[in-house]
Amino acid sequence: MAAKIELKWKKLHSGAELPRYGTTGAACFDLCAALDSDLVLKPGEVTIVPTGLACEIPEGFEMQVRGRSGLAAKYGLSLVNGIGTIDADYRGEIRAIVIVHGKENFTVRHGDRIAQAMISPVLTVSNIETHELSDTVRGEKGFGSTGISQKV
Repeated sequence: MAAKIELKWKKLHSGAELPRYGTTGAACFDLCAALDSDLVLKPGEVTIVPTGLACEIPEGFEMQVRGRSGLAAKYGLSLVNGIGTIDADYRGEIRAIVIVHGKENFTVRHGDRIAQAMISPVLTVSNIETHELSDTVRGEKGFGSTGISQKV
């Protein structure tokens, strides 16, 4: 069974909907648009979609806001920043920064599931300067160094 934590949500818009999981096996919960009127997204334009919600994320965790695969596949809708990180000390409105990569306008209506999010633990890193790094087989080989084929 998966571990559970409680999130406190504050409604900033009277019609905001608390997030919920689409299925019992879902890793992410859905975030819905909180709008007073329809929002038309034009291809290539960056738009911020409000959820009308603020959240108290426990210390030691982050919220990752992600795109929804169905919206990406059907309409070319994605998050501009790929995955948005919401830090535990942020108390403002959770919003999705979206873009339409397709050729058609996309209309967001109040209550539409516009993004999804998950809570993840955060590790604190101690950054240490050094003059030497350990050797690996890959070494300094960069992007694409292993090719495309799965043949070994």
